[in-house]
Amino acid sequence: MMNGMVRLFCVAWLLLWAAVAGAQTNVTIHGEVVNGAGKEVTLYRYSDMLTRTEVTVDRTVIGKNRNFELKAFCNYPTMMMLQIENYSQSFFVEPGRDYEVYVPRFDWDVDEKKNVFLSPEVLPLEFVNMPADELNGLISNFEAVVADYIDAHRVYFDARFRPQKRYFDSLEAVVAKKAPDTRNEFFNRYKRYQLASMKYSLHFDTRRHMVSRYIKGQPILYYDDNYMAFFTTLFAGSVSKGTSKIAAWQLGSWVNRLDVKVFLDSLGTDTLLRNEQVRELVALQALQEAYYLDRYYERGKVVRMIELVGGQSKFAEHKELAKRLVASLQQQEEGSEVPSFELPDVEKRMVSLEDMKGKWVYLAFVRVGDPNCLAEIETMAHFKDSVYAKNKNVEFVCVCCDREPQKMYHFLKNTKRGQRYNWTWLHFNGNYRLLERYGVVSYPHFILINPEGQLQYTVTPPPASGILLHGPWQPKPQHADDDQPFFLKY
Repeated sequence: MMNGMVRLFCVAWLLLWAAVAGAQTNVTIHGEVVNGAGKEVTLYRYSDMLTRTEVTVDRTVIGKNRNFELKAFCNYPTMMMLQIENYSQSFFVEPGRDYEVYVPRFDWDVDEKKNVFLSPEVLPLEFVNMPADELNGLISNFEAVVADYIDAHRVYFDARFRPQKRYFDSLEAVVAKKAPDTRNEFFNRYKRYQLASMKYSLHFDTRRHMVSRYIKGQPILYYDDNYMAFFTTLFAGSVSKGTSKIAAWQLGSWVNRLDVKVFLDSLGTDTLLRNEQVRELVALQALQEAYYLDRYYERGKVVRMIELVGGQSKFAEHKELAKRLVASLQQQEEGSEVPSFELPDVEKRMVSLEDMKGKWVYLAFVRVGDPNCLAEIETMAHFKDSVYAKNKNVEFVCVCCDREPQKMYHFLKNTKRGQRYNWTWLHFNGNYRLLERYGVVSYPHFILINPEGQLQYTVTPPPASGILLHGPWQPKPQHADDDQPFFLKY
């Protein structure tokens, strides 16, 4: 009897485990990349549409046969991004559906010819063997209808002139005919909020009417990316820069005093924010904006206020959102821990950032063929000996971000001036995620890391600013007027 019960228990446990394990992946993406063998492909999504924190869903390396497979889990249609190196494409995945995608031959060296951070190059992703009612196909058709109509009547939608509302009304009629509602409720809502955002952005409707139609008396769809994007568009700048009844300086005084009760209650004077849940979500969005408005708000107090709002909230979504907001804002703030890495040097020996702890590390992300980078590298060479002589705990490190490591080798070993740049040189080794984590969007990019392994400045000055003459590694000046080096005074 006992053995039978044990076997029954084991079977039940295995079934439960299988059910839980199976629930973790209900979406599979099969892909083929014509010339992508050996490259890493990553699938990620946003944690929410306010912080837009990237969450890695799955990653793999494209095989020699050019194929890859990624798995994901979602319980609602969710926007995800597929990225290879610096190139990505977004699309929606639905629970329980398999996808087959194809990337034709692509020029991976585009980022060597232009700044793809400022002018992104879209990964040409194509769906294969998908039914006509598939969500991405429906959305693509809807966006094509909208784009064609606006292109044909662009002057009537151009903010430089006077946009004509009657043409927007005609657009809605065209969409209703050429991209009608379907049995897919997510697609129907997608159209609704996209058109509403466009209508509001063109000033064809007021925020008050929009809130009454789309927000008031309705549940907040935290799980719907499109709804949340519409919500943040609707309330962008509506509080942080002051309201019709409360000036920005007054809001700033409450935030800087950490008076969370008065701050939230004051927002409730606006009839659009009488609902506690809506008011709290708008307050979190306003505090995120306030972080960058240092004329009225102290950054440290803004972060603390977000923590207070999240801590006293009775809405679980807001508690989590507040935590993510704080983490997002502090990520590139002075005093935050910098991401570690291990990269090959010019002799292909692996060097770890951890080995430099206890030193001031002046980290430069450069490309050896870029004139701006070369000018700053030359400045580093000019001051390197004097900086090293004054403090033994200073380390110059250049991370070469040219695609081919041979460029770095040739630059340092086979050119006369390369011999002058005798400090630590590393190659980024195709680690594009590392560049993202360090916020590299152009070259050169500089980061100063203190001996504790923390970010010294929110924005690190380049060598040409004079930082190498008056760096924080030098003894503190005796006179009060000299507390700040000149490159940070103004």
